[in-house]
Amino acid sequence: MSDVTQLIHDYLRHNKKFPHVFCAGCGHGIVLGSLIRSVHSLSLAKDDVVIVAGIGCSGRMAVYVDFNTVHTTHGRALTFATGIKMANPQLKVICVMGDGDAMSIGGNHLIHAARRNIGITTLILNNFIYGMTGGQCSSATPHGDMSMTTPYGSLEPSFDFVEMAKASGANYVARGTVFHANLLDRLITGALESPGFSMVEALSPCPTQYGRKNKFRSAVDMYQWLKKNTVKLESVESGKVAKGDPRIPIGLFRDRGQPGLEEKYAALKTKLMGGA
Repeated sequence: MSDVTQLIHDYLRHNKKFPHVFCAGCGHGIVLGSLIRSVHSLSLAKDDVVIVAGIGCSGRMAVYVDFNTVHTTHGRALTFATGIKMANPQLKVICVMGDGDAMSIGGNHLIHAARRNIGITTLILNNFIYGMTGGQCSSATPHGDMSMTTPYGSLEPSFDFVEMAKASGANYVARGTVFHANLLDRLITGALESPGFSMVEALSPCPTQYGRKNKFRSAVDMYQWLKKNTVKLESVESGKVAKGDPRIPIGLFRDRGQPGLEEKYAALKTKLMGGA
């Protein structure tokens, strides 16, 4: 049995109907593979992993994986994840959200989860649009881009998830793309190893709702766009890239290693009960 086949056998639920619901060319399946490889590389026991997902295309990831899973309400995945982590800090809690789930309806929860530095690994699958519910504009839709609700182009600027997470106090902040799969594996693995609140934004094309409205001829064009319009963070920091370069930086932006809120809470509880 090949390594890939073995991973599929070990980590995906066999009683679920396949193929999955992701459209041809969608990057979410690549993120799912990256997550599985990262969990496997760290030898995490499946019973110790919890996947909490919101509503939307990204939320379907919780349906397919053979971990403890919760498919929650729209924009509230982080609140469920917070309760799970605080109730049982030994669990590895992973929260999977789309850009709408994370920063539109759920933006306030993201800010405060990062501020509290709760030990949750958050994956934001950013496809620049509300993919499953009809292709409406989201808070991640780039300025000027088309959607079902902005047929003449979005007039609003989009959120920078990395800067928002850093400003809110997240411990570990990274951005990757589904084109750069090896880098994405490393970033997610690092996030899983990091204490406190960690966030990885994965740029993931939506050929159906975003691509066809913005004149991408095929899914391949969208992946080529990711290749041409991103740049390694190291190149930006070293000065190899000119100031004002419009390409999107990808890589690890922060890794502070500070203890999570659940660790501080456990220490306080021990102290109040007369422990050391």
